[in-house]
Amino acid sequence: MGTERRREAAVGLYLTLLRIYEEGKKSVPERPYLFEDDVEICFIDGSCKSPVERFWNGSSMLYVLQQAGRSEDSDPTGEPGADDALHTSQLTPTEGTSPAALPVQRAKQLISLYTMAQNPDMTHLKISDLVVLPPLWIRCDGSDPEHTYWLGAEPLKAGNKITGISFHMVTCDGPTADKTSFVNLEELKTEHKVKHHSSVVTTKGFAQYELISAAAMDDTTLGSESNISIDITWHTVDKILQAPPLCSTATLNIMLESGDPRSPVYPLYRELQFLLALAEGLKTGVTEWPEHLETQTAFELVQEFLMDLKKKLDGCCVSGDKNETESIKSDTAAVDSSIKSIFSERGDLDFAEQLWCKMRSVCSYQELVECLTLVIKFLEHGEIQPWIHQGSSSLLSKLIQQSYHGKVEAVSLSGITPIQMLLEIGLDKMKKDYVSFFIGQELTTLTYLDYFISTSVDLQEQVHRVQKLHHMLEIMVSCTVLLQFKHENLFPLTQTCLKYYKENPLNEKQVFQLPIRPAFVKKFYQNDYPEMWKVDITSGHGPKEVKTTWQVSADPPVEHMTSNNTGLFCDSTFNGSSEERMYFVAMAKCSQVHFT
Repeated sequence: MGTERRREAAVGLYLTLLRIYEEGKKSVPERPYLFEDDVEICFIDGSCKSPVERFWNGSSMLYVLQQAGRSEDSDPTGEPGADDALHTSQLTPTEGTSPAALPVQRAKQLISLYTMAQNPDMTHLKISDLVVLPPLWIRCDGSDPEHTYWLGAEPLKAGNKITGISFHMVTCDGPTADKTSFVNLEELKTEHKVKHHSSVVTTKGFAQYELISAAAMDDTTLGSESNISIDITWHTVDKILQAPPLCSTATLNIMLESGDPRSPVYPLYRELQFLLALAEGLKTGVTEWPEHLETQTAFELVQEFLMDLKKKLDGCCVSGDKNETESIKSDTAAVDSSIKSIFSERGDLDFAEQLWCKMRSVCSYQELVECLTLVIKFLEHGEIQPWIHQGSSSLLSKLIQQSYHGKVEAVSLSGITPIQMLLEIGLDKMKKDYVSFFIGQELTTLTYLDYFISTSVDLQEQVHRVQKLHHMLEIMVSCTVLLQFKHENLFPLTQTCLKYYKENPLNEKQVFQLPIRPAFVKKFYQNDYPEMWKVDITSGHGPKEVKTTWQVSADPPVEHMTSNNTGLFCDSTFNGSSEERMYFVAMAKCSQVHFT
């Protein structure tokens, strides 16, 4: 590239980046911009996940440059046209694809153009009112001998004046199981000192362990989509792959999906699924009824239940309290007996809640109508005088209250009314189940649960909030069973979940974090291999701080990295046994050029 051509390219890149930056301050562009036909420029702010967060913790705003897709309709001016096929590519790759990387030589050329444009001494570029741009990072294809996968450039400044550029380079090899090939820590430190003319360096370690595989117990393991890991950091690293000392700072990362059949609260999850089916039927008019699995039909269960209550009212069954309680417990057991100490069965079920337990096996709309018709008939004739909890606003509760006065309002059991009646009593029952757990375990107060059990919102929103309660329950029970958590850890975790779910919709992909002392979970990771281990070697202070990072990881550390061997690490050791674990080895280095 000739001198004049380089000047034009530097100015062109600067103007494109400046326009993206100005527009990005208003709203993040949804699609990449095109530069010189072969480069896509994506803009990221703090609302997006940074693809270089593993290697760099700088500005929340940055550009990511990558190989552009090919399109005959692409606009060479860089303007994002509505029909521009180029913009189908995304910063985050779709499943089974990777972002396209640029050849390393082309990336170096772009870094050079960016540096020229940010150098205030390059007056011949005739850039007036030079703006300090966000850092720029470029995806590279690893085609050079060092296997470079990222190149980055970050302006250094004093006030509003650019004083230099900090350059970043990330290289990666692997996977390999040969730990003897890993670099020696002292060699790393010496190399850093020589490169940066430093006499003193500090080291900081980081390790991440997956706790699910280490803590899983036979039939109580979690689903494959769930994940519990721990991030541990400490100062003063002694050697490569050092085990974290107990004085480290640790954070637990919990991502759990509900519904694993092996979960201790799976029966309650199934109960919730029926509730969701009713809510969906109320909304769409089409209800998916559960398959009949019981020896008795729901109608037979309801009929038997009502007859027992009638006999008690007639004085024929005065001393059957114990058997009645055992029957209720059998019908309403929300969890397996192995965790009764964690999730206790309620013994205070009222008539409506017991009725829900009989009717949650209804297999058709017709059977639902028959069951409710029978219940209302018993109420109208005064054959039963059931008790219900105070505060229930369900239609059935109102009918029961009316029956105390000998007059029950006529209800037309047609359309969506029967489904709504069953949904209401199911909601009441399940809300009390969750409240009983969280209050009983002293994890929160009723005031903090008000939002989740409020009846001031419509039924669909009430169901949505009950789903949130269930997700929180799954998290607490799983942490108790798998990690043997006690109250001192469950309480702050509950507060974190409550706060999140008061402000956000249900999201079972959400990663909840909990600061924790490593000693609490050391037994689950001490004999296991880390998913990731890295050391940061740092010298200098303030804007002159420079860092070298060496890292090993079980997963490719770069999403656009391609390797014929990337599948090998899938056969890595489980629970620290048998086969050697495969690791990718990455290095992140930096250097600085000062203009003044």
